[in-house]
Formats: sequence, C-alpha cells, structure tokens
Amino acid sequence: MSSRVGAKAVAVAVLLLAASPAWAEVRGRVVGVKDGDSIEVLAGARAVEVRLWGIDCPETGQPFGKQAKHFTSSAAFGKEVVVEERGRDRYGRLLGVVTLPDGRALNEELVRAGLAWWYYAFAPKELGLALLEKEAKGARRGLWADPRAVPPWAWRKLKKGARS
Repeated sequence: MSSRVGAKAVAVAVLLLAASPAWAEVRGRVVGVKDGDSIEVLAGARAVEVRLWGIDCPETGQPFGKQAKHFTSSAAFGKEVVVEERGRDRYGRLLGVVTLPDGRALNEELVRAGLAWWYYAFAPKELGLALLEKEAKGARRGLWADPRAVPPWAWRKLKKGARS
C-alpha cells in the first residue's frame, strides 16, 4: 500500500514539473539601454530592469564599452523582446536571456561580436557562450583585437581599488 501511495506522489510530481515552465518569461518593449548588458523593458505598465545573464560587457568608461552599448541599442531599443528569467542579481534586477524579434539571443550576439565576455563565474554551464567567446577571440573581433583586453570584473576591481 505504501509503494502505491509513493508511486502516485511521484506521478503527480512529474506532472506538475512537466506542466510548469522552468523559467518565467517577461515580454515587452525595450525602452532603455543603460549599457551593453543592462536594459529596461516595459512589460505592460511596469518597467523591468534586466541584466543580460551569462555575459559581462565592458563598462562604459572601459575600451569597447560604448561600442557594446551601441550594439545593444541598435539590436534591441524600441523592439519587442522576450526575456527568459534566470534569477535576480544582488541589485534586484531580473537576470535573463533576451530574445530579439528575429529569434536571436542578444546575450549570444554580444559575445559573438566580441563585445562581451562569457561570465563563467555566474554561468559555468553555458558552454555555448564559451564557444562563441573562443570564436570571437580567434577572429580578433571587437575587444579581442586588443591582446591585453581587461575583463569588466577585473576593471571594476581596479577602479574600486583606485578609489580606496
């Protein structure tokens, strides 16, 4: 009798997992671009701050920072996008994969163009981003034209140390 109850519980759990989406989605128009990897999406009547998950673009004052912001603006500003939520960051921003109207992922396109690093510390299983970064680096696209390119997380640390 207990194995029968256990089997039913497992079956119900499997059905619930299959019926529920793995991640929440946000759909809306991009109404702001803070930098290469941070946008604002108007979803209904609310604005949602979105940090592109799995990547890190150069900071605005860093080499290629302006190019990354321009790329994101050209690709997404004013367009309807779908954001697949992957969590929240420490600032409360939604972390997500942003799908453009043509089906391409903005996160991947930035890495492909050599305008973002794969942020392996936070997305270690995203080997697709690792491959795109390797290809961009091999082709010396974007920031990879500079053999001494500094990752944004190291840049931020250097800037923070300079202020102390």
